[in-house]
This record gives sequence, C-alpha cells and structure tokens, in this order.
Amino acid sequence: HRQEPQSFNPEQQAPLGQAIAQIAGIYVLARNSKGLVIVDMHAAHERVTYEKLKAKTDLGMDQTQLLVPVVFRVSPEEMSIFEDYRGKFAELGLEVSAAGENALALRALPAILAHGKFDAAGLVTSLLADFAAYGESKITEELRNHCLATMACHGSVRAHRQLTIEEMNALLREMEKTQRADQCNHGRPTWMQIT
Repeated sequence: HRQEPQSFNPEQQAPLGQAIAQIAGIYVLARNSKGLVIVDMHAAHERVTYEKLKAKTDLGMDQTQLLVPVVFRVSPEEMSIFEDYRGKFAELGLEVSAAGENALALRALPAILAHGKFDAAGLVTSLLADFAAYGESKITEELRNHCLATMACHGSVRAHRQLTIEEMNALLREMEKTQRADQCNHGRPTWMQIT
C-alpha cells in the first residue's frame, strides 16, 4: 500500500504533469491528466539550455567570471586552431586565453552554463573542432547555432545524475515555457505521452 506523496488534481495539472520518479538515470516519469509522460532528461534540458543561450546571444550574453580559471592541456593542432579563432569565443560568451605552451584557460562563460558541473576542456575542444570543421568562414548563423548546440549539450544535466522531485518538476516547467521543447537539438523527441 503506497501513500500518495501529494494530492493529484488533473484539472489543475500542468501539461507535462508532476514528476513521480527517475528511471535508469536517464528518464523522468511524470503523471498528467492523460496518463504517463516519459521525459529524456538530458535531451530536454539540452533544448531548454540551447533556446536560452540563443535568446541571450541575440540580446547580449551575461558572463560569469570563474573564481579560479580552469587550465587544461590541448594538442598542438588544437592550439593552432585556437590561435586562428580565438576571437570567436567572445562572440559565444566565453573568455578563453592561452596559458603557456599547448595549454588554454577558461576564465568566463555564459551565466546560464555556470550553475552546473561541466567539463571545461571538453567544451572548449568541442568548439575548436566546430571552428575547424567550418573552415575560414565568419561566425555565420549556422555556425553560431551549431556552437550554441555544442555548448548546450555540455551545459545540460548529464545522464545518470540523480535529480530530486523538485528538480524534475522544475525541468518540466522549463520545458513548458520553451519553444520546440518537444525535440532536442539533434531532432530526437524529448518526451512521450502514454495514455
């Protein structure tokens, strides 16, 4: 016999419902007036973060300075790409500088990304790969959006992170406010309704 954690009134229900559990460290289960909602938490948070980053770059990105810069090694090839594209980081709300031979330092990043744990080296080297793949073109809208998608992926809730019910519900409410929240940046569905 299981007690209900809270009263459930379908008439007053938000579209994606109320979180009830997390499964396999990947999915959030919620119940709504139609039945069960299954949410891919990383894909959903990635879309929410991407849309926020996109809106912020259009308005001017708020930056958070890191108290201690994150210094990491890069390959000589990555260092060369950095020298060619160092100015592009600022356009994405990142402050990255050289920190010795084959080393970079991340000193600031968009405020949206500063709240969670993230892999600074992975984020910067992924962006270097994006810049290299696009060649000498300026930051076109397509490249900018691709870079923002890379940043959103790195700044999103990772799989296998345990969320509280409050965190799960906060994600559901953010999804309800976000355009195109039904698909992640790669086109995969972020949630499914089971009636």
